[in-house]
Amino acid sequence: MSLTDNPAGVPLEPLLPLFHRLNREHFAGCLVRAGLPLVSLRWSDGRMRRSAGMYRFGRHSDGRELSEIVLSRPLLDPLPREALLGTLCHEMIHAWTHRVLGVREVHGPHFRSRMAAINAAQAEFVVSVRHRYPLPGEGEGGLPSARWLARCPRCGVSAPYRRRVKGLACRACCELHHGGAWHRSCLLEFVQAA
Repeated sequence: MSLTDNPAGVPLEPLLPLFHRLNREHFAGCLVRAGLPLVSLRWSDGRMRRSAGMYRFGRHSDGRELSEIVLSRPLLDPLPREALLGTLCHEMIHAWTHRVLGVREVHGPHFRSRMAAINAAQAEFVVSVRHRYPLPGEGEGGLPSARWLARCPRCGVSAPYRRRVKGLACRACCELHHGGAWHRSCLLEFVQAA
């Protein structure tokens, strides 16, 4: 766990005590075994500017197992504590579906069921599928300065992107039509923004 300071010199809130609290309250303690968390936790190094958090898993280059929650310092640091709690809990649900249930889904039925249960059980914060936090470096009118527009051929929804992303699919259509699994029919089409 990294307890680095933010650029302003004010220490960021330690994540491990929050993790243990949320694990006790909403996961019946199952994200800890033998007193150790099943995932490592850390604040981002400042480069994570579009996503509030992420759960990563796989293998380190030396073969050790990787299971990690990373929270965005630039996005969450200026926001109220509720944003931190909601984001951490969101990423803990990803860890729970992967490490405890052994299921690989993004925001599928297991994720949504646990999210709904957590939201119903408390009123301190809200866990959502996508955040609506202001992004650092947003352009005029609050919109990011984008070079590309990505459009879903299925639902027609468009979103701005700074760069083209290969293999990116519309999350809403994947969830609606394919149970949360990625599908080629939902691939986004990129066109240059005006």
